Amino acid sequence: MGTGKKLQISPDKGLHEFFRDNIGHLTNKWVGELNRPSGVYGSNDPAVRELLTKQINAFYVRFAELFNPGNPSSYQLLEEWVLEMTQDDQHLNTPIEDILDEFSRSESLYLELLEDFVAERDLCGKETLRHTKNVTDAFNQIVVWFTRENAKQAEFKLAAQQTMILELSTPVISLTPDVALLPLVGDIDTNRAKYMMDNVLEQCAKLGVEYLILDMSGVVIIDTMVAHRIFNIVNSLRLLGVETILSGIRPEIAQTATQLGIGFDVKTTHSLRVAIDRYVMK
Repeated sequence: MGTGKKLQISPDKGLHEFFRDNIGHLTNKWVGELNRPSGVYGSNDPAVRELLTKQINAFYVRFAELFNPGNPSSYQLLEEWVLEMTQDDQHLNTPIEDILDEFSRSESLYLELLEDFVAERDLCGKETLRHTKNVTDAFNQIVVWFTRENAKQAEFKLAAQQTMILELSTPVISLTPDVALLPLVGDIDTNRAKYMMDNVLEQCAKLGVEYLILDMSGVVIIDTMVAHRIFNIVNSLRLLGVETILSGIRPEIAQTATQLGIGFDVKTTHSLRVAIDRYVMK
């Protein structure tokens, strides 16, 4: 398991066979009672519904195997299912509380099925309690496991999205073989400024340009740290043989840089249009 521990479940051949024989019944009942307005469970897409049915059926197959004393790989099978579901985009886009509610509904279906097993076998109270505890303990452990893996995958997805946003927010655009443009728009925080430092140097070296027009007409405000980052970018580009042209600096940013004592020893133009006319259309 991803947690490094096996589920603490006592196998039982009779219960395993009973659960296995009723997998189709459980699946049909779960699908028939499904009633949620959103997320993967609320989709009206036939393909999504078909896949969801296969996924819940696969879970019931693996859950039954937990009680099979002759299947030492039952935990691995369940692990594969948990990892697959927590990496599924449809489930990642579904509120975790809805997923946990569906686990709870499945647990209720199993407890109802367990009542039939108890009645059929005429089990005593002690045996009934043991089986009930095994079922509820299994679901509790699976829910904790699933929730942990779901949170981990959500973090991975968020990190990937943030990286993509950073890439899209610092695009180095080739205008000519010698000139590239980096248009900055919106707030520039420390994280974005750090990524910009790495990305700009790499892209300019890759493109082999001689000039980079750094357009700041879309930037309203910068703080001390960001101003120093931009200053470092300019100096680093100079070491690469790339001359930076700052365009469109707003008066308030120019004033802030002056007050901070940061001097940009670079060529400047009051607008991007002028910079393009001067360095691209020449």
